[in-house]
Amino acid sequence: MSANEESRVVTAFDRAERRIWSGKAEAYARTYARLCAHPAAALLDAAHVGPGSRVLDVGCGSGTVSAAAVARDAAVYAVDVEPGMVATTRRAVPGVAAVCIARLPELPYADDTFDAAVGNFVLNHVGRPREALTELRRITRPGGRVAVTIWRVPAAPGQSLIGRAARAAGLTRPDWLPALAPEDDFPRTREGLAALLGAAGLLGAECSEVAWEHLTGAEEWWAGAEQGIGAIGQVLNSRGAEGMAAARQTYDELCAEFRAQDGVLALPHVALLARGRA
Repeated sequence: MSANEESRVVTAFDRAERRIWSGKAEAYARTYARLCAHPAAALLDAAHVGPGSRVLDVGCGSGTVSAAAVARDAAVYAVDVEPGMVATTRRAVPGVAAVCIARLPELPYADDTFDAAVGNFVLNHVGRPREALTELRRITRPGGRVAVTIWRVPAAPGQSLIGRAARAAGLTRPDWLPALAPEDDFPRTREGLAALLGAAGLLGAECSEVAWEHLTGAEEWWAGAEQGIGAIGQVLNSRGAEGMAAARQTYDELCAEFRAQDGVLALPHVALLARGRA
């Protein structure tokens, strides 16, 4: 691929995401992977993944969705742009047919290869979400299913906990961390995500909300962002140790709103789950 072709496909947002997630596979597996695992079964149900299904898990992360699909006796293929995530999935899910490094919207598969394609929170991390969905439709056979999850906006109170602490400490998004280009963005609502699937050529697109309380310790929840995971991790680390300490003080106070009787945090989260036919 030439430099000009690369610049058309890889956006500033994509490059920032690569920087954020480089080398973060182990930290993610220890912290936020369990949170993101919650919709896995519903995601596979939405894609009609069952015995014998040939399914692609895009943005496989630590392998949670791949493992759940393997447990359903599906033939599972997995990709991620971060080499550490690929290695983690390969170790964690020995039953997966193949795991490789690849990124949206350019996947190394022929048209109509899979019965289903699933992406668990992967659309949050690509610079051109509609083109990403178009690529998932391309590699899925006619009548096959594509299903994806993203975080809803506005965020549920548990998801926004660390962000509240960061804002109270005066921490802001670093200049090097861009948002999506306006022409690539879309409303993170049921209607907005369903419309995005329809714009990508998926038929019968529909979207629902998945709500749950994530149970975790205060230290575990803080650790993911402290170690630089996700955009919130970049915000939290944007002003060094001083900014981190100020945010932590507010965070410790805010945790009281979510602390259950046994001391764990019960953090409300809401995701969007959308599905459509190729």
